Amino acid sequence: MSAKWLLFLRSFLFAILTHLAAFSTPIHKAPPALNGTNVDRLALLAIKSMIKGDPQGLLTSWNHSSTNFCQWQGVTCSLHHQRVTHLDLSHGGLIGTLSPSIGNLSFLRVIWFPNNSFSSEIPPEIGHLFRLRQLRLHNNSFTGNIPATLMNCSNLQILNLGNNNLVGKIPDGIGSLSMLSFLSLHDNILQGGIPPFIANLTLLDTLSLANCQLGGSFPNLFHGLTNLRRLSVAGNNLIGTIPPSLYNCSSLEELRLFDNKLTGRLPKNLGSMMPHLVELWLSNNHIQGNLLSIPATLHVLNLGCNNLWGELPSLSNGSSALILDLSNNYFVGSVHNLVCSNGVNTIEFVDLGYNQLSGVIPECWEKWSSLKVLQLSCNNLSGEIPRTLGSVPLLQLLGMGGNKISGSLPSSLMNLSYLKILGLNKNNLVGIIPPWIGIKLTMLKILNLRSNNFYGNTPNQLCYLSHVQMLDLSHNNLSGNIPRCFNNFSVLSGKETNLEVRFSFNFGSIVYFVRDLLVMKGREDTYGSILGLVTLLDLSSNNLSGQIPSELTTLHNLQSLNLSRNQLTGEIPNKIGDMKSLESFDLSVNNLSGELPMSLSGLNFLSSFNVSYNNLTGRIPTGTQIQSFSESSFFGNKLCGSPLTNDCGHVDKPDTTSHQKEVAGSHKVDWGLIISIVLGFITGFWVIGVSLILNRSWRITYFRLMRKLIKV
Repeated sequence: MSAKWLLFLRSFLFAILTHLAAFSTPIHKAPPALNGTNVDRLALLAIKSMIKGDPQGLLTSWNHSSTNFCQWQGVTCSLHHQRVTHLDLSHGGLIGTLSPSIGNLSFLRVIWFPNNSFSSEIPPEIGHLFRLRQLRLHNNSFTGNIPATLMNCSNLQILNLGNNNLVGKIPDGIGSLSMLSFLSLHDNILQGGIPPFIANLTLLDTLSLANCQLGGSFPNLFHGLTNLRRLSVAGNNLIGTIPPSLYNCSSLEELRLFDNKLTGRLPKNLGSMMPHLVELWLSNNHIQGNLLSIPATLHVLNLGCNNLWGELPSLSNGSSALILDLSNNYFVGSVHNLVCSNGVNTIEFVDLGYNQLSGVIPECWEKWSSLKVLQLSCNNLSGEIPRTLGSVPLLQLLGMGGNKISGSLPSSLMNLSYLKILGLNKNNLVGIIPPWIGIKLTMLKILNLRSNNFYGNTPNQLCYLSHVQMLDLSHNNLSGNIPRCFNNFSVLSGKETNLEVRFSFNFGSIVYFVRDLLVMKGREDTYGSILGLVTLLDLSSNNLSGQIPSELTTLHNLQSLNLSRNQLTGEIPNKIGDMKSLESFDLSVNNLSGELPMSLSGLNFLSSFNVSYNNLTGRIPTGTQIQSFSESSFFGNKLCGSPLTNDCGHVDKPDTTSHQKEVAGSHKVDWGLIISIVLGFITGFWVIGVSLILNRSWRITYFRLMRKLIKV
């Protein structure tokens, strides 16, 4: 073989081996880059992984087996790119934290997660979402600071982080969000005052910073906010006067400044300065001056708890007022101008309580066809209750306590079939309690006739008030027995369980919470937020007689029972311990007798107890609560044992003097009995002896009998 042939063969074999090696070596390809849809899908699954509770199953469709995430519940995608643009998980009750992966949804425009239970911090990665227009995370439990990265969301129009647990200062960067029209941070724990950058947000339509504890003064920065329609900075302890620039916001419709420390006066031409103003909330401040006129556009005028004075204004014809609260001020004079105005037919709520109003309440109430709440308590009003009040068909609350109203209850009030609260306490009303209260006003939950001059029996018809939670007839001149039918009170007995946590009335989006003065545990307090949880029966300081009806012990939900200062007799019902909810129990100053029932020791919630000045005897029952009360709770009886210092071993011993006399008398010699016995013996002896001596046959028979007896 030639050298050339060998060279060719070597080259040929090398080429073949090289190709074989190439085909046998594995090829490592680079992984494909994740496309946008895969990024969105993984981000959604990461969001789900951080949610630990899903009571409504909103995220059931969010799973690995379903590749078309655009059909998952709460997810909306763009038609062209199939990228996530909207996330709506509102009102789902979701529990967990918000994953930082939400920042990977780069096409996202709307995040709508309100009314859930998200906690921990708001992830700063949200600041990556430059397309974001709406961020709604309100009504959750987010903590930490408001992310400063939100300033990067330059297209943001709506930012709602209200009602969370956010802390710290409001980031200055929010002032650069020039597109912002809605900013709500209410009900958080923020600081640093109202930020100056608010002046830069000239497109703002709504600004809510209420209840954030911001503090500081009310800054004068509203000159350029000509689009502002709703402003709420209530509950921030703001000081100073209302800034003049605010009155330049001629577009304002709702202004809520209540619960601050603002001073100064309202301008006389408020109506012309804010011609579109519908709601004005200024209660609980220190605003001064008189109220000359009310803008006709107002639906809500809330000026309660200020330092306003003068006479009440009248309402012009065409007024659209719904709510009028002028309570807790210094208004004087008659209510005639207001009550008899022509523009009252739309008003649903009036509170004029705690002023210095006087005079007779006029008979103009037939005009008030929409009225639901009328509060006139704690003034100096006199005269009788107007009969035309019975012409207000929708009335649910009538409060006229703490005045000088006299006369009897007009029968026209029986037409108020929707009435839930009737407060006429602390007046000079007379007559009997009319039976129609129980027959016609069956929706009553609070009936307070305390401190008047009502007399006669407590009508049994009151037992038809099955929904009643508070019944106070104390400090009157009522007589007779306590009705045995009080066990018909289904709320107090526990048969009806729908206690109103708060007594409230709704007027569209506005909720009014009822407050009332109640006497419990020996003191008078104002009850507001928990008023609906109170259950009370007070018949004290009357002339009631007879026994305590055992039927009262079936009122298992009753918290306060006061029957003191009457003329009640008999024993305390043995089953009094069945009233497990009792917190206050007063039977003092009656004529009750017998022993304290042992079942009292089972009343574990008692915090006020008094049975003093009765005719009770015996040992005080042993129980954790009973022994915690002072001795004064038991004075004026013949009781013993803790907490009294007298030991039961030395109290109420039986009177041994008469017993000893009886015993001593039984040991005296009864001479009459002895003489009778002796005379009988002598007489009998001589009668038998003489007969045996004089009659021989009797004598023989007697001795034969004696011999037989001896032999036997």
